[in-house]
Amino acid sequence: MTAPTPAAPPLLELRAIEVDFARPMTWRSVADWAFGRQAQPRPRPVHALDGVDLAVHGGEIVGLVGESGCGKSTLGRVAVGLQPATAGERRLHGRPLRPDTPRRQAVADQLKLQMIFQDPYSSLNPRLRVVDLVGEAPVTHGLVARADQAAHVADLLAQVGLSPEMARRHPHQFSGGQRARIGIARALAVRPEFIVCDEAVAALDVSVQGQVLNLFADLRERLGLSYLFISHNLAVVHHLADRVAVMYLGRVVESAPTPALFAGAAHPYTQALLAELPILAARKKTFVAIRGEIPSPMSPPSGCHFHPRCPHAFERCRQEVPRLKEVAPGHRAACHLHDTPG
Repeated sequence: MTAPTPAAPPLLELRAIEVDFARPMTWRSVADWAFGRQAQPRPRPVHALDGVDLAVHGGEIVGLVGESGCGKSTLGRVAVGLQPATAGERRLHGRPLRPDTPRRQAVADQLKLQMIFQDPYSSLNPRLRVVDLVGEAPVTHGLVARADQAAHVADLLAQVGLSPEMARRHPHQFSGGQRARIGIARALAVRPEFIVCDEAVAALDVSVQGQVLNLFADLRERLGLSYLFISHNLAVVHHLADRVAVMYLGRVVESAPTPALFAGAAHPYTQALLAELPILAARKKTFVAIRGEIPSPMSPPSGCHFHPRCPHAFERCRQEVPRLKEVAPGHRAACHLHDTPG
């Protein structure tokens, strides 16, 4: 395993990232305004990310978990530059990534940050052959000569466990696991340093998931890659990640090395998630879901976003936003229960 160097700045760092989406107005609200039945409608913002801090060091795999709709995919898209942040800053090797960066440097930075999407079929152009799906970007950006495109693609396919002869096929001619490997090859084609894997194995059979997860680990060892591995499957994250960040309603509520988090979660939300992990030794166990529903990001609760569902909530939780603080070496949690008295 390639261990990150503590003295070096993070490979990628996200600071105080916020993302707001404007919810489009409906025809009914516009009609009500036009006929004088209500005041002029205004778009209601959706607060997808609320001051998120996250760092990934060189050679590190960080797992990002949380319920659907908590902002995991949005954070991943911000990390690689596919989604602009409303506020906050991205840093690559300690250097800010700004909109006014000279184009040549901006393109070089972008190539270092790649993404593998959840559905490999919808993210692969069905009209193109694999040789073009995988090989066009490195040729376009001058990383590989056009004459060497076929050889480059053949090498990438071999790295992800596919036969080089498959380069002439179209996406529909592959199984789901093979398409996932093509998506990985496409991300590797421009020689990145950091890859966001957005539910990259969620749509695969369990046996195929294991093969692809082992491939990710092998590529990390051979190529020195770093990953942000987004998943709702805690067992997958436990198997692969060095460190885990837990999100709830647009905020990171806990971050810790994987063994520490699974051995002793510090946030009530993380504790609730881990309590329902399937365990073979647990017999006659009754499933108890986290009470309530995840609130709407258009109208999040005040204070700690988790307080309406938390069994330990008290008045301060309803009024004050808890900040991520260290509760053990390398282990941070955003919960007022861990505040030192006085």
